[in-house]
Amino acid sequence: MGLQRLCRLMSRFNSYKRTNIILQHLKMSNHTDAAAEVLLERKGCAGVITLNRPRFLNTLTLGMIRQIYAQLKKWEQDPKTFLIIIKGAGEKAFCAGGDIRALSEARNTNQKMLQDLFREEYILNNAIDSCQKPYIALIHGITMGGGVGVSVHGQFRVATEKSVFAMPETAIGLFPDVGGGYFLPRLQGKLGYFLALTGFRLKGRDVYTAGIATHFVDFEKLGMLEEDLLALKSPSKENIADVLETYHAKSKTDQDKPFILEEHMDKINSWFSTNTVEQIVDNLQQDGSSFALEQLKVIKKMSPTSLKITLRQLMEGSSKTLPEVLIMEYRLSQACMKGHDFHEGVRAARTWKQPRCPSADEWIRKLWYIYTMEYYSAIKKNTFESVLMRWMKLEPIIQSEVSQKEKHQCSILTHIYGL
Repeated sequence: MGLQRLCRLMSRFNSYKRTNIILQHLKMSNHTDAAAEVLLERKGCAGVITLNRPRFLNTLTLGMIRQIYAQLKKWEQDPKTFLIIIKGAGEKAFCAGGDIRALSEARNTNQKMLQDLFREEYILNNAIDSCQKPYIALIHGITMGGGVGVSVHGQFRVATEKSVFAMPETAIGLFPDVGGGYFLPRLQGKLGYFLALTGFRLKGRDVYTAGIATHFVDFEKLGMLEEDLLALKSPSKENIADVLETYHAKSKTDQDKPFILEEHMDKINSWFSTNTVEQIVDNLQQDGSSFALEQLKVIKKMSPTSLKITLRQLMEGSSKTLPEVLIMEYRLSQACMKGHDFHEGVRAARTWKQPRCPSADEWIRKLWYIYTMEYYSAIKKNTFESVLMRWMKLEPIIQSEVSQKEKHQCSILTHIYGL
């Protein structure tokens, strides 16, 4: 009896420990560190941004986004600032994503926050892409979701052997946003489609090989790299690139290790070269290899809504500019916030339980093609060029101008769920 009781206690403790880890990763606005969430400093010739929430894997809040954007614009105009560096505090993460718990909780209490966070985050993503100063992201550790958004659009991205990249949004009823519709379909072959739909994680040098990072540097040398960059005197873009290339060339870690997906790339290109999720599922089933069946198992755990939206997002984004993609993703984000899957996905992650939703097989083969086509068609008819112009100037969207159109498009999701 004593041994059985001990085993039960150990089981409860392990369950509590797992749940606590998940909650630490998701806790956002209700639990902030005493220190500033983001540090904005002038050091040497550079402006340095430090995401300063290491206890929460440096996840982004709306306040952080606003501070970074405002300072980025100041440094861009400052003749004494020659480059901008962004990094994460601690050794575990650059940035594990955005404030998803706060978003889910705001569903019934603060609708404006749902609009503001996505809009201003995407504005920041665009500002990084168009920044006139060299922008260097030191993506050491976990780099996912919103963390990808504040790094991948910059001119230089430096990975280390401890970097972990993923866009896991389809697992929580969202889609790979922050410009994912722009950069993912531009990766080699169909790699971006594979990463977006499965949430597959790339680690270490593979982050560089895949094209997410522009350079690879050993973690132990990362501090020295930053010091050398800060010590530059009125550097040009070429001077900065030379320093990065020097450190990259000296790194021998996993230099001869093949890309983790190298042997599967031909099949990935074949499986994901289709216009429907149904056909991707069929391709994986027909292949029957252990790798194919493993990916099939993963896909079947994802939100069917997210799978359909994501595939179409990447197809549309492959021929759009980044600003056009961000506009599309903003409208998609607002529909997802009013739907079921995102909030259920966050609940499931927080409670370590499976989402309460039909299986992917059941839903994918029923209404989702109709839903996706109708939803994207509605988006296409309302391009909101005037709103786009204000977006890039960080001027607020006037609620009265778009509320009825947004209400109409978001209602499509509600009607589909009600069928």
